[in-house]
Amino acid sequence: MKPYRPSARHIPELNGLRVLLVFIVSWYHIWQQSWLTPYIGSYSLDYLVRSGYVPVDGTILLSGFLLFLPHARSMLLGEPVPSVRVFYQRRVMRIVPSYYFTTLLMLFAVAIPYGLYYGNSAGMWRDVLMHLTFTQTFNAATYISTPIGVASWTIAIEMQAYLLFPLLAKAARKNPLATFAAMAAAALGFRCWCLWDLSDYNMVVNQLINFMDVYAAGMGASLIYVKLTTLYPEEKRRQRLWQAAATLLAAAAVYGLIQALRAQAGSVNTSGIQSGQMIRRPVFAALLAILAVSLPFAARPVRFLMGNRLMGFLALISMNYYLMHQNIAVHLKRVGFPPSVSATPNFDREVPWMYQYTWLCFGLSVLTAFLMTFLVEKPGAWLLGKAFARLNGIFDRRRAARMAACEKNAPVSSDERPVILCGTDEERKS
Repeated sequence: MKPYRPSARHIPELNGLRVLLVFIVSWYHIWQQSWLTPYIGSYSLDYLVRSGYVPVDGTILLSGFLLFLPHARSMLLGEPVPSVRVFYQRRVMRIVPSYYFTTLLMLFAVAIPYGLYYGNSAGMWRDVLMHLTFTQTFNAATYISTPIGVASWTIAIEMQAYLLFPLLAKAARKNPLATFAAMAAAALGFRCWCLWDLSDYNMVVNQLINFMDVYAAGMGASLIYVKLTTLYPEEKRRQRLWQAAATLLAAAAVYGLIQALRAQAGSVNTSGIQSGQMIRRPVFAALLAILAVSLPFAARPVRFLMGNRLMGFLALISMNYYLMHQNIAVHLKRVGFPPSVSATPNFDREVPWMYQYTWLCFGLSVLTAFLMTFLVEKPGAWLLGKAFARLNGIFDRRRAARMAACEKNAPVSSDERPVILCGTDEERKS
């Protein structure tokens, strides 16, 4: 058997981590509707569902980790710097088809038929426009009260971050410590202002600036991970020591996360929940970064548990699962399905309904995510890819013509070769 060596390019263990984080968030949203407290034997997981919004930070950290991974390879392994144009195109191909589909589906299949805008057509158009431009987090009505995709604010934050990411990555390639420190300082400074000056945190707790230290932690973890892959030993005994140490480190990170989640679950009101979330966010980010770095080096059973094919498939559909799960949970309650004896089965502790509803939410969310992935996301990405390929061809031909003109008109050096004086640095390098 070929000896195991962590890859700086393909990290299947992070699939399992993503699935776990998204699952906990969805469990929290479904629990909000069902009030079914989960147990493993006599061990209560109440703290996990009560603080189940926190793993959103983990999905954002993973985004920073994976987005910066090619830049980390460029810095440490000498690979080419990723193209900014290709970066933006891939983000659009990945996000836009499913996100737009979900937004329009909720508008035409739920919000309008059920009169959820209460005749406020101006509010409806504002809501739709801000969702389609990923700016809904800037308005309370489109962020907190929207009927067309409550969970989609996370995707909006990601898309806002993508606009800045090439600049952040460029700065990090030149001076990683200063860049990550500046990102963390911006988030911590904003957070301190919020906690000092505000009493209502609804509109600030999940703004992009409040996640900049989480992105910085993910980017820094990515750089550390690539460096560790270059140091991973060849000798089997030392590999076993590395794996044992990484497994213990991952276990310690999980233990720390459980304690932090317990503390967060003890918050007693909305203000306390949101202030506690902001105060503990650096702790969650640090522990999740440790977990992301240590899992690929852990013992084989841990790596298999987090990086098997099932986890890979679930990670593939996880974005669509995330987009739809809360919409499904809320709409099932709206239409009264499954049927219940009581008008308020969660308040009245109607246990059979609570189990039926919970499993139905999970099952329909997985089924819907599967269908959306292969009927909407993949075909949509393929169509966008074809359009981008044509645009790239036009762009490349124009660049070649421009560079040829530069070369023709450029002054001649002493060795009779033209000196290129026009075009961008990237064009001159190519």
